Amino acid sequence: DLMNGHDQIQSLIRTIPDFPKPGIQFRDITTLLKDPWGFKRVIDEFVGHYRYSPIDKVVAIESRGFVVGGALAHHLGSGFVMARKKGKLPGPVERIEYQLEYGVDVIEMHKDSIRPGERCLIVDDLLATGGTCDATCKLVETLGGVVVGCAFIICLPELKGAERIKRYDVHWLVEFEGE
Repeated sequence: DLMNGHDQIQSLIRTIPDFPKPGIQFRDITTLLKDPWGFKRVIDEFVGHYRYSPIDKVVAIESRGFVVGGALAHHLGSGFVMARKKGKLPGPVERIEYQLEYGVDVIEMHKDSIRPGERCLIVDDLLATGGTCDATCKLVETLGGVVVGCAFIICLPELKGAERIKRYDVHWLVEFEGE
């Protein structure tokens, strides 16, 4: 039963109130990842969803996206690419600046990580405002890649991230109310 599976996944996600600042309900996936059934179920759900989509590269967003993205790339037979915060990648990078609630952030990928026309799936643990994912999609497109979808374990619908990236196929497993 699919819904039951999603409820079980949701039940394994711990909520930490007031982290990293007051008023935020932090959705902690470490409790999901340490559970062998839970972690396997998450990967199996994504594999089931993307099994028939040709995907050349899984592009994972730092840092919790790496955990899901690496396992998913393995199961899909795809390459794996890291989208990282500024200054973390050793080779020549392409970078994009994007707006945060307060200030600007930067996301980078190696210039040789994606070849023109490669089909890319963007993966992260959580979709909030969609800013980082939106920037990552633009970065993939700057390198000539084609974004075939954006996948998340968790969506926070109130923050309207799915609307921000609605030009892509957006998929998530569970939702939480609030920020």
